Amino acid sequence: MDHSSGEDTDGNDSEVEEYADKSYEELKGGKYSVKLSDATFTCPFCTNKKKRDFQYRELLQHATMVGKSDSQKRTIKDKANHLALVKYLETDITENSGPKEANDNDVDVDHLAEHDGDEMFVWPWKGIVVNLPIELKDGRYAGKSGSNLRDTLKMRGFNPKRVIPLWNFRGHSGCAVVEFKEDWEGFKNAMSFEKAYEADHHGKRDWKVNKTDPKDEIYGWVARSDDYNENTIIGEHLRKIGDPRTVSDIMAEEDRKANTLESNLKIISEVKKKQLKEMETKFVETENSLSKLIAEKDQLDQHYNDGIKKIAASAREHLQKISNDHEKNKLKLLNLKRELELQGQELQKRDTVNEIERRKLAEEIAQNAAKNSLLQMASDEQRKADKSVLKLAEDQKREKEELHKKIITLEKQLDSKHAVELEIKKLKGQLNVMKHIGEDDLETLKKVEDIQKKLREREEELEDLESLNHALVTQERKSNDELQEARKELIQGFKELPETTHIGVKKMGQLENKPFLDAMKRKYNESEAEDRASELCSLWEEFLRDPNWHPFKVITVDGKSQGVIDENDAKLKALKRDYGEEVYKAVATALTEINDYNPSGAYVIEELWNFTEGRRCTLKEGVMSLLKMWDIPKRRRAT
Repeated sequence: MDHSSGEDTDGNDSEVEEYADKSYEELKGGKYSVKLSDATFTCPFCTNKKKRDFQYRELLQHATMVGKSDSQKRTIKDKANHLALVKYLETDITENSGPKEANDNDVDVDHLAEHDGDEMFVWPWKGIVVNLPIELKDGRYAGKSGSNLRDTLKMRGFNPKRVIPLWNFRGHSGCAVVEFKEDWEGFKNAMSFEKAYEADHHGKRDWKVNKTDPKDEIYGWVARSDDYNENTIIGEHLRKIGDPRTVSDIMAEEDRKANTLESNLKIISEVKKKQLKEMETKFVETENSLSKLIAEKDQLDQHYNDGIKKIAASAREHLQKISNDHEKNKLKLLNLKRELELQGQELQKRDTVNEIERRKLAEEIAQNAAKNSLLQMASDEQRKADKSVLKLAEDQKREKEELHKKIITLEKQLDSKHAVELEIKKLKGQLNVMKHIGEDDLETLKKVEDIQKKLREREEELEDLESLNHALVTQERKSNDELQEARKELIQGFKELPETTHIGVKKMGQLENKPFLDAMKRKYNESEAEDRASELCSLWEEFLRDPNWHPFKVITVDGKSQGVIDENDAKLKALKRDYGEEVYKAVATALTEINDYNPSGAYVIEELWNFTEGRRCTLKEGVMSLLKMWDIPKRRRAT
């Protein structure tokens, strides 16, 4: 940014002072109206602004910001008018403006005055630090954590909420974003942060000048719209977490929210008052009605009690008469009852024994019949299922045995084919020899005919063997395809079942996240450990899919060559050293599974797995496991 000469500056200052004195006299003379009421004021020089009503403190901040602004958008007259308004407010109105309420969100006027009200900051307030010390380790740049820089800034009194280091594909970028509180105190801290770096000649302008040779110093400033719009890692991060806004817009929005809240509270208060009056009226009416009802109830209770007393006296007399008659009849009945009881006891003894036995027998018969029916049904279903599953297993076993026999037969036939081919070559050689011996010799001609006949027979036999060989190879491929389809269906079935058995589906080559999380928890707190573990796990998943990285070596065991993990690989050694044995084992296991099951594709595949023995599950084991799981609920229903 170019600066004007000293003479121009002095000329501008003199013009501003001249205009400011003139405007101040006009304000004192009453040409402009500033005070609207005891608590509200207006700016007479900003007639095109949406916000017209200010509190004393807000108007003083506004006038100070515009008057001391360095923006070229502000004219000399505009700045002078607002400086005059500051002088007028501080000199002539401050004592008569009434008490002003304390507000924790008010920022110092000096901080706001140094910036134009239309200057675009990134909201919420963000700071930027660059040229952080980083070093190259194992092909990636690394630096100190954000919490370390945050503690340093706190010690200097800037009170940041958080510091976020920015990472790219090379590792630590050497840049970080500082987050401050979303209030005016946060703005104050942010501007103090920027001023401190500018005072040390490590501000934004100094960074632009020394960018090519920054040395080992950290530069810092407050994020603005130009940083927000930059096509850099800083700009990309700022666009994700904030928006460019002016201080005037933020203040206007806060005032708008406060006015809206005040208006809503007034409306609610009026509604509550109206409701309270209605409730008081209803309460009086209800109280009067209740008093009348209580009086009427007392009268009804008195009449009711009198009637009850008369009925009770009459009932007692009638009851006494009935009681006397009842006593007489009772004596007669007792005598008759004793006679009948003696007779009934004998009969009851006999009938009770027989009835109890009959009921027990009938209940047992009914229960046994129901159980037999259920058991029979379950047994039939079980027998059908067992037959179908055993048949499937036997068919698979028989097909494998037949396939094995066919392979043996094919190998024998292949040997026979080679023998026939050798015999054909031998006969052709003999035939050529006989032809050269002599054409006039009858015995030689006869031997030639015999050899040609044998040659034709061997050629026909060779054609038959080739046809049979082709048929067996076709059938073998078909049987193998059917076995693979059955295995795929079995894998799909186990994916839909809960993981409660020792047989299940395992994703071969998938990297386990738990060892990474455990390793990060030993270094960081809970929330930061999860983010770090996720980043590290994602990075190693990319390494696993990299076709150019193949950390294997070939060794010979019992005369056979096989590939094993190369423990001297630089990446694996660094991983084991930095994060421990468990993380190293998780990566080594994923590498081995990819190399064994999908070395060309290097992506995760699903496999039927015996988790108890840690090996690939056979088709028969999978079928028998499904059968057992299906059999358990049937037995429970049967019992």
